[in-house]
Parts: sequence; C-alpha cells; structure tokens
Amino acid sequence: MQAEEIQPGHLEIGCGKPPLKLASHALSLLCSAMVQLAYGMVFDAGSSHTSLFVYEWDSDKENDTGVVSQNLSCDVQGQGISSYANDPAKAGDSLRECLNKAMKVVPAGKQRDVPAYLGATAGMRLLREQNSSAADQVLAEVTKTMQEYPVAFKGAQILTGEEEGAYGWITINYLLDSFTKVGEGEGSGASPNIFGALDLGGASTQISFMPESSVMNWNETSKFTLYGYNYNIYTHSYLCYGQNEMLKRLESSSSTRVDHPCYPKDYNETISLSSFRTSPCTNQSDPRLILGDRNVTLEGRGNASGCLAAIKKLFNFSACGQRQDCTFDGVYQPPVRGQFIVRQIPSSHLRGRACPRVQWCPCVSPGTRLPKYCANANYILTLLLDAYKFNETSWNNIFFRMKVGSADVGWTLGYMLNLTNMIPAEPPTRVKGHVPSLWAAAITFIILTLALGFAALLLLLWCLPGDNIVPPAEGLDTVVSV
Repeated sequence: MQAEEIQPGHLEIGCGKPPLKLASHALSLLCSAMVQLAYGMVFDAGSSHTSLFVYEWDSDKENDTGVVSQNLSCDVQGQGISSYANDPAKAGDSLRECLNKAMKVVPAGKQRDVPAYLGATAGMRLLREQNSSAADQVLAEVTKTMQEYPVAFKGAQILTGEEEGAYGWITINYLLDSFTKVGEGEGSGASPNIFGALDLGGASTQISFMPESSVMNWNETSKFTLYGYNYNIYTHSYLCYGQNEMLKRLESSSSTRVDHPCYPKDYNETISLSSFRTSPCTNQSDPRLILGDRNVTLEGRGNASGCLAAIKKLFNFSACGQRQDCTFDGVYQPPVRGQFIVRQIPSSHLRGRACPRVQWCPCVSPGTRLPKYCANANYILTLLLDAYKFNETSWNNIFFRMKVGSADVGWTLGYMLNLTNMIPAEPPTRVKGHVPSLWAAAITFIILTLALGFAALLLLLWCLPGDNIVPPAEGLDTVVSV
C-alpha cells in the first residue's frame, strides 16, 4: 500500500522573537510512516436493520494480533434491505447517509484502497426463498450505490446461516484475544479461553462453539486454522427462529379476536392478517390467511405460564424424542461446552442474569413501551434451556453482550478478517508483549525528543551573538506531523 501524501504544516517555537519555522519535511515523513493505518468497511444487512462498520489497523502489522479496532458504527435509517423488495432502488439509497459518514473518517488519500463489503443475512435469505429475482434486484441496487463511492468495493452477497455463525465466533474470540492465548504453557491447541457464540437475531438464531472432540459429529463442523492451531467448531443456524419472526408466528396463531397470554394485561394491539403472508416463516396453509386484509385484535392477559406454553409450541421438540444430542426439529447438537457470549438484537429485553428459570418470568411489563418483554424473555429462555440445553450450572457461563470493548460482537469483523486474510494460518512470530499502543507511544516519544533537540540546537544558534550567524530565509516552511 502506498504511503499517504503528506501535506505541509507548521510547528512554531518562540524565543522572544517572531516564530521560527523549521524545515523538517523528512521528519514529517518519518512520523507519518510510523503508523500507516489501513481501513476496511462492512455493511451488516440484517432482517430488521442495516449497520455499517468501519475498521482500522496498522498496515505494517496486518498478520499479527490485536491490531484491528472499530472506528465507526453507523445505523442505516429504516428497516432491513429485504423490506425494499417492491422498490429495490430505495435499498441502495438507504446506504448513502452512512457511506457519507464513512468517507469523513477515512482519509481521502486512502479511500480507494479500502475494501468494502456488504453481507446480507436472514432477512435476505427469506426473501431469496420467497422471490429470488427480487432478492437479486435488491443486491444489484446496493451494489450500484456502493460502486459510486471511491472505495474498493468487493461485492454484496447473502451469507449462509452457518457462515454468519462462524464469522461471529471468530469476531468474539479475536476481540477477546482468545486465539493468541491458545497453547500458552501448553503443548496443544485446547484452551479454556475459547468462547462460544450465540446470536439472537431478528429472523434467525445461530450457535457456534468448540465441543469435546469425542462427541463431535464431523459432518456438522466448520474447520479453521488460525495462528497455528486447528479449530473444529460446531455451528448451526435456525432460520425463522429469530425474535421478530418468532413473534410473527406467535401472533399468526391467533384467531380474529383472542386473549394473548404474553402481552401485559389490558394491552391491546390490532394487526392485519396480510402482514403474515409476507414471511415464509408463518404457516401459509393456515386457512385464516386467505381472509385478505382482515384484522386480528390481540388482548393482553399477562399470563406467564400461558405465555411459556405458547412459545414452546413454536418449537418441535418431539422430533428429538429422548435424544440429548438434539435441539428441536431433529437437529443434532453436541453438549454445550465452555463460556458463551450472547449477542441480542437491540430490541431484546432480557439482560444479564434476569429470569434464569422459566418457572417464573413476569409478564407484566413496566409500562406499555415494553409490550413484548414477556414473549421475548420466554423465547430466549426456551431457546437456551430447552433447545440448547443449558442448565443451572452452565447458565453462569452465559454473558449477554452487544460489544467487547468498543467493538460490536457481530459477524462483520470476522467476515472482514477472513476475506482480507488478516488472520494467518501460521503462528505469529511475536505474540507476547506486542501492544500496538505502547509501541506507538514509545516511538512517538523518541521522535518528539529528537525533534525538540534539533529545534533547541537551531534556537541556540539563532540566539547566540556573532556576525557569522546567518538567519534562516524568511518564509521557510516547516512540517512536523505526528
């Protein structure tokens, strides 16, 4: 990558006389070359909304550890791009505000080198099932918009659910520095530092973790070689089991006027049956859906046990029989192992250790602003306890997070790291003691010390009396960029 062009600046030092301007363009080049930042950007085009993430790293250390940080997070206005199936051009236009913000944080001289990606997840997977040509047109429009900007656009694609889960697992463990801790003091790649990843999205949910090798079904694994160690992770995605689609399915099971056990008592909501026909997740054979735009009125009852029972009916647990290595719908899963980071969509209302057992989960919301609190809480608990089979002991290994440090824990960072080959298969030459911020601080201190020493020397010569001292020419420009 070429170094960014340095623009002249000024460092002014007073000595009882007009400011002295020191010519030091070479020093400026040295300072600028000290940390050459590179950038990358990824759009997360989810089912309910789209977000843009801009990452930066020291380009001299692309294949080392702990060098990528999140520079910008921008939420696109409106719903996910799949909602523009009937007007695809608006999908592309919706990205412009965040793209304009990204152009302000990436230096102009580096923008054309910035790899830019758009990854679409469950919302677009559902649209592709329902109308593949509409999905293609939406992708074409977002591609057209991104190609208008001076970035190295690498394409827009629909991720599989397993890719989404695997990239999320990479993101979490990269941010927690788990990969570089593997094998410390050991001779193997097994490490308690590796976290599992759970993503509770709007249209799908993913689980990814490293099970015990003895219980691994090798047909259900994703394989990675990272920093010299092999990882075999189990990952599975459940389409239509995200929180938003779950709520649609729960509501579509209602008659034209019904008591809703999950909604707070005395809370009413009227919805149109036509809204359920837009999603392949709802039962399209339900005879009530042929009633056109007829409305359904849902009347809240705040019944915790009734809510839990209604949620459980959305999962086909009977398909597993008595098998313990099965979640629901007959899907194989080895026993969960280790600690997990759970990423929730922003509208989730279950936080931290709230309601750890489903025997008691309040369905009386603290105000009508949270009418879906009870349904979401019971959905999450049913998924974690009954489907994924966490228990009273392993529950303490679950941590609900949207960020690790200042970076989001979604799949986008892992996606960019993979596509830009930022994580090497070989172990890094130097792992321990490599802290980029400390190196930068040390080098900056050395450069500034040399610069100030050089300036002090010239000032001393300028201030000393004598006829043989020739003052610098007027107007001589000085640049010191740090």
